[in-house]
Amino acid sequence: MADTMPGGYHGKALRVNLSSGAVSVQELDGQFCRKYLGGAGFIAHTLLQEVPASVGPLDPENRLVFAAGPLTGTVIPGAGRHAVGALSPLTEGIAKSEVGEHWGAQFKRSGFDMLIVEGKAARPVYLWVRDGQAEVRDAAHLWGQNTKETQERIRSELEDEKVRVAMIGPGGERMVRYACIMHGPFDAAGRSGLGAVMGSKNLKAVAVRGSRAPAVVDSQGVKALATWLKENAAKVAGLHELGTTPSIPRYEEIGNLPVRNWRDQLFPTVEKISAQAIRDTIRVGMDACYACPVRCKKVVRVTGRYEVDSAYGGPEMETLGALGSDCGIDDLEAVAKGSELCNAYSLDTISTGSTIAFAMECFENGLLTKADTGGIELSFGNAEAMLAVIELIARREGIGDLLAEGSARAAQRIGRGAEALAMHCRKQELPMHSPRVNRAGAVGYAVNPDGADHCANLLDMVYTRYAADPEFVVPEAVSLGYNEPVPLYDLGPKKMSLLRFVRLKRTLNDSLVTCLMIPYSLQQLTAATRAVTGWDTTEVEVLRIAERIMNMCQLFNVRRGFTAKDDTLPARFFGSVSEGGMAGKPPFEPEDFERAKRTYYLLMGWDENAVPRPEKLEELDVSL
Repeated sequence: MADTMPGGYHGKALRVNLSSGAVSVQELDGQFCRKYLGGAGFIAHTLLQEVPASVGPLDPENRLVFAAGPLTGTVIPGAGRHAVGALSPLTEGIAKSEVGEHWGAQFKRSGFDMLIVEGKAARPVYLWVRDGQAEVRDAAHLWGQNTKETQERIRSELEDEKVRVAMIGPGGERMVRYACIMHGPFDAAGRSGLGAVMGSKNLKAVAVRGSRAPAVVDSQGVKALATWLKENAAKVAGLHELGTTPSIPRYEEIGNLPVRNWRDQLFPTVEKISAQAIRDTIRVGMDACYACPVRCKKVVRVTGRYEVDSAYGGPEMETLGALGSDCGIDDLEAVAKGSELCNAYSLDTISTGSTIAFAMECFENGLLTKADTGGIELSFGNAEAMLAVIELIARREGIGDLLAEGSARAAQRIGRGAEALAMHCRKQELPMHSPRVNRAGAVGYAVNPDGADHCANLLDMVYTRYAADPEFVVPEAVSLGYNEPVPLYDLGPKKMSLLRFVRLKRTLNDSLVTCLMIPYSLQQLTAATRAVTGWDTTEVEVLRIAERIMNMCQLFNVRRGFTAKDDTLPARFFGSVSEGGMAGKPPFEPEDFERAKRTYYLLMGWDENAVPRPEKLEELDVSL
């Protein structure tokens, strides 16, 4: 590996100690960059090296890491992304989350590849990063502000409307365990409570602006991906037309949609919360991330009973499921209002909706009463109750203080069987794709070091087109060496091997950092890496880097006491289903799940307790 700085990197990490106010720059050499790539890799290395097991998620010693990748900020469509990570307040394991918007590109242009924040400021502050410089500024006047107001005031102070802002709202300030970090008013680093880490440090925002784009070695090679996407626009036409939610009615039909805390299967009014309904009623536009022609992000506006500000974007698939069908709600305008509130307060919509759905089932079963909810009729389908509880969660008031802890911790406090109603893996609420349908994906939820996450995972139904064409082989599977159809409900070694390779490719995406929605093959991502950096890299090398990063994340959790016993799935998803799309289908049994999990460990080079074997760590050059 050469020590010279490759294309795509500045070779600089910005380090800020909020306790002392010290700002410093750390040099990154070419060998380090090639070993960890960026994004998820830089996060895994930093946390493994700097956050010992004795540190708590909300302690000043926790690190909050913002990391770009070598492709971040280039003209490659889908490469306007970056990753954020820390020790999670929600799972108490490693956390990483990827996000688009323009923040990552501006941060990269500011002259840095990574930002490491440590310590805790004595009073609220924000960071201002521009062209190789960083400044800690007072934010007392911003504390308590929603995200839109925060961005507007920071831009006004800095006299630059093009400044990009990563920030928290009141939910992050009050350290809701699933608070997110908003990048602009509607792009979230959403999962695992990273906004609570930011709040624990009294860090309100990070504002960035830059003019120092890193060098690219082969500009024609970089442009080739943009040309390919233009020539293959049909591959992403659905995203442009309907965003990430074209299939919600189909999901309900096949049993993939969450309905009333995953308890039920049927949601006859599902069309009311579909992407088509959004397009035909409340949508006013589509937005895009940096340098991306796809424009897949909905922008909505509502007037009348609910006032929804278009500055907060609009609900996508996960939000429509979590705040909609999972809570038994088919009022599209109310769901859009819930989405706006979560973005304004910096709350993860998945965990927010899922935790409210859990509370609704507790209320239905008498485990919570009006005495607990402050008089709110917290029943399934009650849109006003859902919106009221979001407000309470963000302020940690009344029942909101309990639910701000997430469904797993709330269930432990409630007791009396409430634990069975909390739908989570490692205390992180499940994404909106059913483990009953996606059984290898269910294993992926359980074994993922940063908790249940659909973006780091295989969704079985996508790889089989859900029996619409039993001979169909998804192109991504072909690019990974799987040239035959993969049975939907199979959980044997072949399916677990596919899960492993898909997770490796997802980790590569999260380290470069590129969007999962644009269907680049492994070969295209490798070619893009060569074009940007100038390395003579291969598919073998980039997958090996991804495997190194995955094992580093697992090792971080092992050091914190996680074992195979933590890789579980809620019992609700096992057994037969009597209605809806899964009626009459082969039951998902616990022993099938456990057998598949053991196979996955074996293929990963982990022992029966999910600990990476010494030989695997030595092979990948991983050490503490």
